[in-house]
Amino acid sequence: MGRLRKYSRRAFMITTAAVAGGVAFGVYQAKKTLENPLTPAEGAYTLNPYLIIDPQGVTIIAPRAEMGQGVHSTLAALVAEELDVAWEDVRVLHGPAAQAYYNGALITGHAEFEDGKRTAWQNFTREAMDVLPKTLALQVTGGSTATIDAYVKMRMAGATAREVLKLAAAAQMGDGDYGTENGHVIAPDGTKLPYIDLAEAAASITPPKDVALRPSSEWKYLGRDMPRVDMLAKSTGTAEYGADIRLEGMRFATVRINPRLGAAMTSFDASEAKGMAGVEKVIDLGNGIAVVASNTWLAMQAADAVQIEWEAAPYPATTDAMMQVIEASLKDSPNSTLRNDGDADVMPDGATEISAQYRVPYLAHTTMEPMNATALFTGDALEIWCGNQAPIVLQGKAADAVGLKDAQVMVHTPFLGGGFGRRAEADVAVLAAKVAQAMPDVPVKVTWSRSEDMRHDFYRPAAIAQMRGAVKDGKAVLFDAKIAAPSVTRQSLLRISGFAPPGADVAHMEGASNQPYAIPNYRVAGHLADVDVPIGFWRSVGNSFNGFFHESFIDEMAHAAGADPLQFRIDLIAPHSIPSARLLEEVRKMSGWGGEKPNGTGLGVAFTWSFGTPVAQVIEVTDTGDGIRITNAWIACDVGTALDPQNIRAQMSGGMIYGLSAAVHGEISFADGEVQQENFPDYDALRMGTAPNIEVKVLENNIHMGGVGEPGTPPSMPALANALFDLTGTRARELPLSKTFDFAT
Repeated sequence: MGRLRKYSRRAFMITTAAVAGGVAFGVYQAKKTLENPLTPAEGAYTLNPYLIIDPQGVTIIAPRAEMGQGVHSTLAALVAEELDVAWEDVRVLHGPAAQAYYNGALITGHAEFEDGKRTAWQNFTREAMDVLPKTLALQVTGGSTATIDAYVKMRMAGATAREVLKLAAAAQMGDGDYGTENGHVIAPDGTKLPYIDLAEAAASITPPKDVALRPSSEWKYLGRDMPRVDMLAKSTGTAEYGADIRLEGMRFATVRINPRLGAAMTSFDASEAKGMAGVEKVIDLGNGIAVVASNTWLAMQAADAVQIEWEAAPYPATTDAMMQVIEASLKDSPNSTLRNDGDADVMPDGATEISAQYRVPYLAHTTMEPMNATALFTGDALEIWCGNQAPIVLQGKAADAVGLKDAQVMVHTPFLGGGFGRRAEADVAVLAAKVAQAMPDVPVKVTWSRSEDMRHDFYRPAAIAQMRGAVKDGKAVLFDAKIAAPSVTRQSLLRISGFAPPGADVAHMEGASNQPYAIPNYRVAGHLADVDVPIGFWRSVGNSFNGFFHESFIDEMAHAAGADPLQFRIDLIAPHSIPSARLLEEVRKMSGWGGEKPNGTGLGVAFTWSFGTPVAQVIEVTDTGDGIRITNAWIACDVGTALDPQNIRAQMSGGMIYGLSAAVHGEISFADGEVQQENFPDYDALRMGTAPNIEVKVLENNIHMGGVGEPGTPPSMPALANALFDLTGTRARELPLSKTFDFAT
């Protein structure tokens, strides 16, 4: 098993030791210097794990995967800002699988709205938990944590490199006041010394420990709209994704896996496939088969020709049966009650009670680049090329699959054609490793068909919410939510690490229990349902369904109170979070909320605080006579410190479109234990002609830096549902909305 499992069983002992008094151990772990994994070619030099200097300039090593979110550009800017190099000279590569690239923000990186009100003990515990990502080598792209983790770390890498280059110049030319500019050290007499001429000497100098970072007033790159470093390659088709990997002597393969997820294969007959010209091998994978051929299309045709008998599914065979299990868990004791203000059991005198039940389906990730991995097995080593979000996890899982040690596996991470949490899983690489082991010394590219991809995902779980509330004198006085779903955290961590943490599942409640609403009687309880359908991290995770539940019901309460839905939210939020209230004021102005609306038009608002970032959205819908069209959308977000406003606007727009696609079309359903959707005609998304015009405003009132990649998704679904209610008077409490409304195509 990979390194994560080797450490995971000690994770709680580590935390306990740090919290219970073993602070010295925690400090040691936090301050321990990690090995620089870079081994540059002759004539090139590395000063730390984040950069290489060679005669062509500076290559910045990004510790996170580039999957369209622009992270390579922002992370490169952090280093370039402090190192003082020209932006046009910057190159970026993804780093190797190495502990040095751990994501320190993965566990405790996000501030909640009440962050400034933590007790001393809560702060102490949080600091102790910060040790874990380093100890566990969590080199993961996810949770909207990339810039939060890198903000100081990568700036410091650039700053310390700058200072040792200046020390190397001083050793060569004598003491004095040295500066830097565009990849050169500037000597006191004005002489410009290129970094490459100083790099070898600088590499042997121990960096000073008291390096000051440049204040934001001196920034050249950060805080500005920056051109992306991957823009040219992606616009010219020269960017290399996993699907583009080509190696000499390569063979091509595909897989067919039991469509009853998690079950095995009883038998198979591959005689017809083996008789097809160009087919080289059919491999028994236990839960399916792989076909190796001279090209991918032939491999897929041959795989379809294999006759296979499958075992039955280990879960209820139909969607209705699964939803019954989830709904039944609402009658059990809650796994957690993470918010319990006042007394939600007592209905306030004179209040009007409201109740509702909401449902959302399983959802697939549907990355545009199908799942794929290329592997080369040589007996004592394995090399893998695979777009992924967790290189060390992938390395360990692949090593286990072929009987090697982690150090014998080399992982290459090219561009990802979308991730959304799907590529945090190692299943694709594991299958490629097994296929390569059956074809030693031959590189093999394993590409899944779209059908195999969509029918063998780690889905966003279905969920049900039972809501009860009360309003009085135009205000919310009681909010009581019971939310049921299978646990993403427990299943994912058990699958990845072999260990599922006990206790309250905080992620199950995010987007509902942690919202800055000042309602005096406020309870949110989580109920975990046991359904064995494979589930995993989907863009915004628990916020994706809790945002819909929470903000749809807040809207129902506003209408029951006879209040304006946007002002209703401001009045409830302002006592807890002024920055959040300002967002709602901003989106009111952007959308013209409260003004006269054209006939046949509806507006809906929603707000969600997720991943440390509050986001408010207003959606406009129009009845065209030939169906409802989503015409306009306005987004206001507050990330605290906006490192690249243009990229933030793009991510907020993309996150919203991802959520709207799920709200309108998204549903994974089951019959006879099998997923019924196989391709985009069955699982559609918004297209250019059905997507709204979008305006985004980025604010910086938040006292903490928040995440960017996921917070745009949660409020989009309820904002659309609320707009449809405003237009039609019909309240949709189930997704997808296409079940209730006719949308224009």
